[in-house]
Amino acid sequence: NPCGERQVPMVEEAYQAFKRVLANRKNDKRVEIDGYSDFLFLNRKNYPKVASDYNGMMKGLVKKYNKYNEDKLPHITPHSLRHTFCTNYANAGMNPKALQYIMGHANIAMTLNYYAHATFDSAMAEMKRLNKEKQQERLVA
Repeated sequence: NPCGERQVPMVEEAYQAFKRVLANRKNDKRVEIDGYSDFLFLNRKNYPKVASDYNGMMKGLVKKYNKYNEDKLPHITPHSLRHTFCTNYANAGMNPKALQYIMGHANIAMTLNYYAHATFDSAMAEMKRLNKEKQQERLVA
């Protein structure tokens, strides 16, 4: 919403994982930044992790994976995971307005034009679905 805070729905597995993160936290030092506290992911100094922390972590994970595996992973960023999440849910048929809400986009065009990428498989599945519906209509008529 306009003030920058929102509730994000999540599956139970994600909720339980976040609860484990909080339960396993060793240091109880509470940091407040711009009136906000109780951050979920903290660095070693108990400050909230920032984008560069996650980018570095992803880079290291991909590098380590590629070192030991023949099927190499491409460059992956947290933002590319966000795109993948949106694309997968759009292709699975999630209501576009619900997806817009989850993504936190003020405008549906952002969700549909920049995040919800159709794939060949999803386009083919839609064509088959519509063709099947059309054939069923002919049988009924």
